[in-house]
Amino acid sequence: MDELNTLESLGFAMPSTAYLIGAIIFSIIGYAAYRYGKKAEADSARWIGVALMLYPYAISETWMLYGVGLCLCVGLYVSQR
Repeated sequence: MDELNTLESLGFAMPSTAYLIGAIIFSIIGYAAYRYGKKAEADSARWIGVALMLYPYAISETWMLYGVGLCLCVGLYVSQR
């Protein structure tokens, strides 16, 4: 438990369960979009898929994770219409 307190005092915090679930869900959607874009030769789907897989590493707030993820999913949907 001392290690956890030491890490928290250094500014590191464990992500919440909602954050982890969101990161997993959006990464799975991103992987599926990447595979679809690669197979269908749709560059926009491929790059949005890459963005969906990688953006959770750059965002630390849960509400922002869901907001950016939903925007990217809407962008994926619109680009395929």
